Amino acid sequence: MPITMMFAADVLGIKYERYARDYKVMVDAQVKTAEMFGFDHVSAIGPPAPETADLGATVQWYPDQPPSMLEAEALLKDKCTLDVLRTRDAFVGERVENRIRGIELMRERVGADLLVEGWLSGPCAAAADLRGINQVMVDFSDDPAFNHALFDFALERGIHFARLQIEAGADIIGIGDAAASLIGQHYYKEFVWPREKRLVEAIHALGARVRLHICGSTRKILSDTGELGCDLIDIDSPVPLEEARAQMGPRQTLCGNLDPVRELRGGTPKSVVRLLEAMRQKAGPQWIVGAGCEIVRDTPHANIRAMIDFAETNSSRFEPS
Repeated sequence: MPITMMFAADVLGIKYERYARDYKVMVDAQVKTAEMFGFDHVSAIGPPAPETADLGATVQWYPDQPPSMLEAEALLKDKCTLDVLRTRDAFVGERVENRIRGIELMRERVGADLLVEGWLSGPCAAAADLRGINQVMVDFSDDPAFNHALFDFALERGIHFARLQIEAGADIIGIGDAAASLIGQHYYKEFVWPREKRLVEAIHALGARVRLHICGSTRKILSDTGELGCDLIDIDSPVPLEEARAQMGPRQTLCGNLDPVRELRGGTPKSVVRLLEAMRQKAGPQWIVGAGCEIVRDTPHANIRAMIDFAETNSSRFEPS
């Protein structure tokens, strides 16, 4: 279940901005990529957070690279704006609508043959998009009460967004919470873990599975994330896979953790297979083949085929429920 965005856009031969903004193009790219390489899923993942953009956050678009949130123009640069946002009843805007329509079309195109994966921002990532990553980090110590209120708001939006995607046909919801890797265990346990836990429980109650994706080193919070009840947790390349297994136990399904640049993009089919065999031994049977993070756009196709061939030979399929 590799994460592909820019890579999928290149497979289809289109600029990344079109991929990110036009659900029909995104679906074409995901389906073609899955068929070409034999992936077990198609995914609606795409930056930046549509639920934040539709609230009015400023997004800087580029023709052929990921867009960015402009921290200098953060929607919650003035903290009082949070009270205004709470009064808004409307949720679905252009970006959210694009995600929902994409999932509906994916479901139509792949039927029951592949998992359809929705995606949303976790509470820490959503808070960073709304407030600005640097200011959120300062607020942990300078204004913890505001951060608690902000994270609660992000959680409420996340549950709503998950519901819309599941109703559209998503089998599994990816929770991207990369900002959570930048804080220590204390702040994670106080601010992030309780909201992630409630988000996971809400998604399960809605009938879907959960994939947690926190980029970077999560070594200090491995045991905590292992207690969230996620169906699948991505392990990024800075984290030793055997350490993740030891702290999360034998029943937690893991995904990863090839280094997407050094090992997958920069390797060879033989070296990829050699690394995956070592990972299989460390991870045990509850393991899904993938890179630690997004597949780099110019990764050699032969390396990806080697990865997928290894999965087909050595792993059982993760069937939709």
